[in-house]
Amino acid sequence: MKDILLDKSYAELCALVAEAGEKPFRARQLSEGLLHGKKLSELPVSSALRARLAEQFEEEPVRIERVFTARDGTQKFLFALADGNLIEGVLMKYKYGNTQCVSTQVGCRMGCKFCASTLGGLVRNLTAGEILGQIVAVNRLAGGGLKEKRAVTNVVLMGSGEPFDNYENVVRFLRNVTDGEGFGMSARNISLSTCGLADKMRRFAEEGIPLNLTVSLHAVTDAERARTMPVANAFSIREILDACTLYFERTGRRYIFEYSLIAGENADMVHADALADLLRGRPCHVNLIRLNAVKERSLRAADERMAQAFLKRLLSRGISATLRRSMGSDIGGACGQLRASYLESKKSGEPKA
Repeated sequence: MKDILLDKSYAELCALVAEAGEKPFRARQLSEGLLHGKKLSELPVSSALRARLAEQFEEEPVRIERVFTARDGTQKFLFALADGNLIEGVLMKYKYGNTQCVSTQVGCRMGCKFCASTLGGLVRNLTAGEILGQIVAVNRLAGGGLKEKRAVTNVVLMGSGEPFDNYENVVRFLRNVTDGEGFGMSARNISLSTCGLADKMRRFAEEGIPLNLTVSLHAVTDAERARTMPVANAFSIREILDACTLYFERTGRRYIFEYSLIAGENADMVHADALADLLRGRPCHVNLIRLNAVKERSLRAADERMAQAFLKRLLSRGISATLRRSMGSDIGGACGQLRASYLESKKSGEPKA
């Protein structure tokens, strides 16, 4: 596999253009062409520069393989990478704009029992350009431009993979996507979800990127958390909370906890009270999630009555909380479900529409 041009920052593109003996304005042409989702052969640069780039870089590192549209308008994408691997992403449409969920790895090694992404383990990390490539591909398909003309207005790193398990590439992506000379997205329009790698959370607090930090909690004790999240054997809830405190101190940004409501596991009033006690006084928000059933797992989602009762109890205890609206469930809403289904159907010779 060749290198990926979207990995490079604007400053690095300027250096590349200079090394090629081209005039400085070519760097702007190159950057804008890439961020509009153009292939190398479509870039509005000189033929000599285009030929030189083709020797070293992939023509199209991220390609939209298929698009699935849900009844509620949510779009889910299968992306093909240059090496043949597949990843997936989602575009969710809200009144305030369009939010794209992107993947950071092919597969995942975290082993969370409510997630389909981890079923096949980790295949490989994505580069910064492959993460950004998902956004520019969807933005182009939706007719978007750059900066205030983007069709993709918000990004969440909540697709396949654990972002902090691919730390260097993810941080490079974040710096590139927020670069005012590039895509120009505000860090406040970006959310990153981690399963709780506390050491990387502390490191990230020092990076100076004030995005919305989201932590998959899903339990109120370490023992309960370990039943569904193997990462709990490496980092305790206390270590995670301490890392969140550091993040708030460094950025001034409140943090968010995701809590999937699992019937018979963590969705009763005892757990609601325990969660309220755990988070009382913290500058945080709780995002309650209706569990997406994964056929390979035995976990069951809490019903609507239980979900609403859990939310009501948190609110009555002074905890900021919401119940996430379910979107795209009819096209495989959970992370990894669509990719797994598509790969399975391809084996049988009948790709699903």
